Amino acid sequence: MRSDYLAEFLGEDAKNSAVAKAIGADESELAILQQICELYVLNGVGAVGVFELTTHLGKEKFTHLNYLEKIKNLIDNGWIAVCLSSSKILSINENLLSLLHAEVMPTQNLLNLLQNGVEEIKFLDPSPYNERYEYLKDQFFRVYLYEKKSMLGAKKAKELLNDQICECEKYIKSRLALSKNQPKIEKIMKENSLNEKEQIIFLALLKQEFLDEETSIGESENLIKLISDNEFEKASLKFCLAEGSKLLELIDYDEIFKNDDIVQRFFIKDEILDEIMHQNANTSGKIKLENLVKEQEIFELIEPRTDINDVVLNDKTKELLEQILKQVDRKVLSRLSSWGIKNRKGIDAKIIFYGEPGTGKTMSALSLAKSLKKAVLSFDCSKILSKYVGESEQNVRKIFDSYKEICKKSKSEPLLLLNEADQFLSTRVEGGDSVDKMHNQMQNIFLEQIERFEGVLVATTNFLQSFDGAFSRRFDYKIEFKKPDFAARLAIWRKVLPENACYEDGFMIEKLANYNLSGGQIMLVLKNTALKVATKEDGIFTFEDFKANIDTELNSAFGGEKKVGFN
Repeated sequence: MRSDYLAEFLGEDAKNSAVAKAIGADESELAILQQICELYVLNGVGAVGVFELTTHLGKEKFTHLNYLEKIKNLIDNGWIAVCLSSSKILSINENLLSLLHAEVMPTQNLLNLLQNGVEEIKFLDPSPYNERYEYLKDQFFRVYLYEKKSMLGAKKAKELLNDQICECEKYIKSRLALSKNQPKIEKIMKENSLNEKEQIIFLALLKQEFLDEETSIGESENLIKLISDNEFEKASLKFCLAEGSKLLELIDYDEIFKNDDIVQRFFIKDEILDEIMHQNANTSGKIKLENLVKEQEIFELIEPRTDINDVVLNDKTKELLEQILKQVDRKVLSRLSSWGIKNRKGIDAKIIFYGEPGTGKTMSALSLAKSLKKAVLSFDCSKILSKYVGESEQNVRKIFDSYKEICKKSKSEPLLLLNEADQFLSTRVEGGDSVDKMHNQMQNIFLEQIERFEGVLVATTNFLQSFDGAFSRRFDYKIEFKKPDFAARLAIWRKVLPENACYEDGFMIEKLANYNLSGGQIMLVLKNTALKVATKEDGIFTFEDFKANIDTELNSAFGGEKKVGFN
């Protein structure tokens, strides 16, 4: 604690002290404050009677009444406060004489000023913003000044902070004027025509997100207080967070219980936050992830091109996948966290996709990753077995250890795809030879790693008949992929047939959908047919062209329905 501010203020040259200049009081008001502070600090008197105070300062008859207006000004400006517990006055505003029988004391604003002095803010010469973090640092300091002002009751102190805020805003504008490229945040605020007050709300929520601050600033009442100087402004500025406001294009809210009341807590929408946080980082982040995967030499890195809406699925399967996607909803995360069920920000889901080959298991896994805005690290589980005893177990650990290392270094969480995971999921063998024991040990390690896994994992398998029950509780979802029915086949054909191609007169997609093909088989038939039609002189697709390849596929030398497609 510094005592020089206090000593200077209580000295003979009080009017030239730093505290007096910050307060902006006249000579009579300074005399009142000096008397109150001296009694408070040196004599231990918490509250001073106004009558005793004024008669001490105005010794001649009635002159003490001249100080009542000054005391009223100091109360209005937030430097002293009336002790209501000892005061029997009805209304200071209506009758100043009622102050004579009240007691006053210094406010926290005044005590803070006497202890800490005035915070001096100095800005360097303006220079261009070379990176977004320089811009964010300045904008977050601007928000800090607003936060500081919202906690003050003294008018004069607020005026001083208003000057500092203006200086800060001029500094930011001058740096922006010198910058070749406008920061993404600045563009977003301009594109949405946010005014100064709306900008502060947006930046305050961004500050909370970036700095991971545990504060209540996101609550509606605190956000309005942040941009208001008085009660009238609080009432008039509530429209900023009302339905239909410009801000609600960028931010959203959830409702929480607090002190037996429902409170709105605002946050920046995920897509806006993602756009800001990944500015100029998408390319470099992708390259970094690619290099890490190459170093590990275990996974194949896949950037999904289709999202879940591009996949033709039956209603039940689609409903389950949409349920997984809802985990990224901020309202859902907030509720799960408040119930103590979830303590991680990232999405967690361990999923088994099972069904015949070609039913879209791998494509759905990739599309799920796209919808979650994740890359995919794919591992072919058929490669896990080793002829050397003990290496298979080590390889299982290596999958998960390498995944964790890549996540840590890349600061991302790709979806982990374990393709053809049949051997991991099959029933363990009782007794048996050394090979069986090794297989059981490998599965035990896999179970252990699945139990500890954090993130999104999808394991695909063609067979679930031999599924080991021990895996059931380790996986959150077990989703079956069935061969498409007529309606689904029709939807797949409509989705994959090229729109800009020429078809024979009377061509009917429904005739193609009558054939019992899987999604993978449909894609293969389309590819082979397109190759054939591309060599024809007219380049026109006919039903017979498709039928020839469909018959070949269904009557393959492999017998029955050939196992082809996505898996």
